[in-house]
Amino acid sequence: MSNRQRPVSVTTLAAMKTRGERITCLTAYDASLARVMTEAGVEIILVGDSLGMVVQGHDTTLPVTLDEMIYHSRCVARGMAQAQAQTSARQPLLLVDLPFMSYASVEQALHSAARLMKEGGAQMVKLEGGAAQVAVVQALTTQGIPVCAHLGLTPQSVHKLGGYKVQGRETAAAATMLQDAQALQQAGADALILECIPSTLAARISRELVIPVIGIGAGADCDGQVLVATDVLGLSAQPPRFARDYAQTHGAPTLAIRAFIEDVRAGTFPQPEQCFN
Repeated sequence: MSNRQRPVSVTTLAAMKTRGERITCLTAYDASLARVMTEAGVEIILVGDSLGMVVQGHDTTLPVTLDEMIYHSRCVARGMAQAQAQTSARQPLLLVDLPFMSYASVEQALHSAARLMKEGGAQMVKLEGGAAQVAVVQALTTQGIPVCAHLGLTPQSVHKLGGYKVQGRETAAAATMLQDAQALQQAGADALILECIPSTLAARISRELVIPVIGIGAGADCDGQVLVATDVLGLSAQPPRFARDYAQTHGAPTLAIRAFIEDVRAGTFPQPEQCFN
């Protein structure tokens, strides 16, 4: 009998939230890193449009195309498969970003998401935005496409937001974000990422939502944590405040990734210095 564990699914993530188990998520853009992350036991691998900055050298995520997301998703999917073939590692959930202006209408969103899943191997797609995305989320989930929503600092809206800065500090903005989170959940979103918001607001949203809430610069009270891999591995020229360089203390990439996973599960990452008020 095979000792291979069941793959991580949206059901797995929901059950982890119910049990109070922290969810771990890291970005990957190639097969090598995806293989290491799979072997380390991360629950979610995110092929983020952050590849525009990390891999391609752009100043924003905006130039990334749907074809590029599909290409990198295929690479990551192959790395995950290689890890599974060589070990008994559990298959993470493959989450892939819908890039800028690839979901401006319901029809476009359905087309883009279908390509990510059919050609890129995605098992869940991620999109940015609040209540304005409710119709898109409903359409995707009705067609059986799992969706992760993204609120707070939404990089695709960086020019509208006036730069990369903390969101939701004002009372009205915080109330709107909570309402948006509830609306997205009601529309069928299976998970939510909160980026760069006050820890107290993230904690409240996490408590009030049934779906898993994963934070990045959103405090320690979310249901899970996500970081960009290059920040964890000490490869970023200017890492954000909410990140931690695990390679500095743990050396090899495999050890650094495992240390991140262990800290998230133990509740020791993030610390106050990685959070916002």
